[in-house]
Amino acid sequence: MESEKLSFEEAYKQLMELVRKMESGELPLAASVDAYEQGIKLKAYCEQLLKEAELKIETLKVSSNQ
Repeated sequence: MESEKLSFEEAYKQLMELVRKMESGELPLAASVDAYEQGIKLKAYCEQLLKEAELKIETLKVSSNQ
């Protein structure tokens, strides 16, 4: 997975699909563990993108108040 090239929306969609598959029980144990690991990476990537967006918004708010 090259999450660095994914948009937030794409990464979130992949994360939700992994969750759906894991919750449905359709994955064997080994695949579930792999999906969990990939999900952790996607979650961290999504959180990073959200923090960057929040920082950008805060910077714009401060700039517009000056």
